[in-house]
Amino acid sequence: MGFKTNERIGLFIDGSNLYAAARSLNFDIDYKSLLEYFSKDGFLVRAFYYTALMEDQEYSPLRPLVDWLDYNGYTMVTKPTKEFTDSTGRRKIKGNMDIELAVDLIEMAPHLDHVVIFSGDGDFRRLVESVQRKGVRVSVVSTVVSQPPMIADELRRQADHFIELQDLREFIGREPNSRQPSPRVDDDLPTPTPADPYLETA
Repeated sequence: MGFKTNERIGLFIDGSNLYAAARSLNFDIDYKSLLEYFSKDGFLVRAFYYTALMEDQEYSPLRPLVDWLDYNGYTMVTKPTKEFTDSTGRRKIKGNMDIELAVDLIEMAPHLDHVVIFSGDGDFRRLVESVQRKGVRVSVVSTVVSQPPMIADELRRQADHFIELQDLREFIGREPNSRQPSPRVDDDLPTPTPADPYLETA
C-alpha cells in the first residue's frame, strides 16, 4: 500500500465519485471498515467526506448516511445543491465539491505526511502536484478495471501511489444494498422525482 509506520494520514473522500466507482464494481463501501483499514499502519489525523445535499427536500435519502458518518469519525463537508434550467428547458441539479476538497487538502497538508484522495477526477492533478511539492505523499483510490475506467490517466500518473478500489473490496466492501442511500449528485442529472429518490439514473 505504500504507507509507512507512524505516518500522519489524511483521507479526502469525494462521496459521489467513490460511490460511482464502487457501484461500477458492484459493491458498497463499509465506511467503518474503511476507517479501520487506513488507521492500521499509520496515524489517521482526519477523514473528510464531501457531498452535496438537496436542502429543499422534506426528507433527503442521504441524511441517514451523512448523520452516521458525522457521528462515527468522519469530518463532513456538505453544501446545498443548486437547481438550474438548461438551454433545452430541462431542470438539473449541480453539486460539485471539488473546491471544498482542494481548499481543505491544502490547509491540512502541513499537518500530514500522506494524503489519500478517493476520486478519479482529473481536475485534481494540479492539486496533487501542489501538495507533493510541500513534501506530502499522495495516494489516489479509484478503479481502472471498470468499463470505462473511473480514473483520469493524468491523475493516476501524478499520484505517488494508485490504489485499485477492487483490491480493497475484501477489506472495505460489502454486498450492494438497494436501500442504502446514494451519495451521488452529478452536475448533469435531472431533478429527482419521488420515484427516483437516490439522485441516480438507470
